Amino acid sequence: MLITHSQEHFLNSCKLAHLGTADRMGMPQVVPVCFIYLSGKVYIAVDEKPKLSKNLKRIRNIIENPNVTLTADYYDDTDWSKLGWVMIRGHANIIAGGEEFDMAHRNLRHKYHQLKSMELESLPVIVIQVTNVTSWGNLLQGQ
Repeated sequence: MLITHSQEHFLNSCKLAHLGTADRMGMPQVVPVCFIYLSGKVYIAVDEKPKLSKNLKRIRNIIENPNVTLTADYYDDTDWSKLGWVMIRGHANIIAGGEEFDMAHRNLRHKYHQLKSMELESLPVIVIQVTNVTSWGNLLQGQ
């Protein structure tokens, strides 16, 4: 198993993570995302908030270069003994239907009440197959 129980608990207690992607030329992009970790994979919602384009750069990057990084962290300005982060590296793909797609939406809606009223069925889900997990700091704090 790549991930420890404390890393998994920390990840799923965090409401926000940052997804790092790069295009085929290696130009990086980092964006905040809603996510859930389940059974060796990270699922990221593409929600219906207004975007400048339906053709999101993170999706285009994953199609061009599936190597990604996701970092979830906890920061406390007053007590640095509480700081911690978990970084996942893996290979991403995009799914737009099927059992895994439906399961991802159910779990993401459970974690994020804001997603419950959104029409997500026409929007893709990013799936990261975890290949490496690194962490640092106090993973027991969570959020």
